[in-house]
Amino acid sequence: MATRSGTSQLRGETGAFRVVAFVEAVTYLLLLCAAFVKRVLDSTDIVPVLGPIHGIAFLVYLVLVLRIRGGQGWGLGRTILVILASAIPLGGFWAARHLKEPDQAAAS
Repeated sequence: MATRSGTSQLRGETGAFRVVAFVEAVTYLLLLCAAFVKRVLDSTDIVPVLGPIHGIAFLVYLVLVLRIRGGQGWGLGRTILVILASAIPLGGFWAARHLKEPDQAAAS
């Protein structure tokens, strides 16, 4: 039975990883912007608020990478690449876009 792509993208751990990867990337960008504003403009400091939010998103990202790596068919090199992608601004967006759907990963 064929599933609609809109519903299959948000199922299971693969869907959870896709959401968390976007959240991790957005919180990382917000944290970098907040640090820039604090240093350059000497404005209000929201870094202590954004830091823990991003930290939690990053830890969930790492856990989900380790949980979905087998289903995605990732070897050690690919797994390390996906983990390192989270250290690069916008890297989480790249990681989320290059996921295989669970049925595609099983076929390959």
